[in-house]
Amino acid sequence: MRERTQAILAHQSFQRFIVSVILINAATLGLETFPAVVERHGALLTVIDHVALYIFAAELLAKIYVERLRFVRDPWNIFDFAIVAIAFAPSSGGLSVLGALRILRALRLLSVVPSLRRVVSALLRAMPGMSSIVVLLALVLYVAAVMATKLYGQTDPERFGSLPTSLFTLFQTMTGDDWGNIARDVMVQHPSAWIFFTVFILLCTFVVLNLFMAVVVNAMDEENTEELAAIEDTTAHTERILE
Repeated sequence: MRERTQAILAHQSFQRFIVSVILINAATLGLETFPAVVERHGALLTVIDHVALYIFAAELLAKIYVERLRFVRDPWNIFDFAIVAIAFAPSSGGLSVLGALRILRALRLLSVVPSLRRVVSALLRAMPGMSSIVVLLALVLYVAAVMATKLYGQTDPERFGSLPTSLFTLFQTMTGDDWGNIARDVMVQHPSAWIFFTVFILLCTFVVLNLFMAVVVNAMDEENTEELAAIEDTTAHTERILE
């Protein structure tokens, strides 16, 4: 019985069914944000939501039955269990915020779709390298904010009047949001301010942020290499058995 259940869970048709349920459930949760739709089809949306939740719970129970203690050793299983458990939590009174967390069920696609799972694994693998880049970015941002406060605080107090406002303005500049108007307003009284903004954008946007992408791409390459190595080992082991 356990082998038959495991075969059903691993079958491609069943995986496609789970993905379809996740997408339908995510769509119904989105439709619940429209008052007109809720007024006309609220009962139907509730039924679909409950059916999807029971399907997810049944899938988890089947996995626990098949894998037993191995279930808790897989982080993706713990991830799925937490999302489904949140959906069963009461969503009234002081815990009403948990009702909004039902949309987290859409994140189950991360554990069901292998390509998405590889991307998340690569991001987690890149975290140690990204932490050093975050420290570097924070240091550059802090130094630039102190300089901007001292240089342009009296000229534009709304944007550079204090260290917190300068940090927020420079973070906005780093993202490329309306930085041209910010620079032009300062350049009215400080014509050479373009040098400061240009150097800051070059450092943050074109150097530090590109380092983030380099670390993530390197982590994804390592993930793919390990996956290919595992497939080759499995293939070689199968060939030896056949021989």
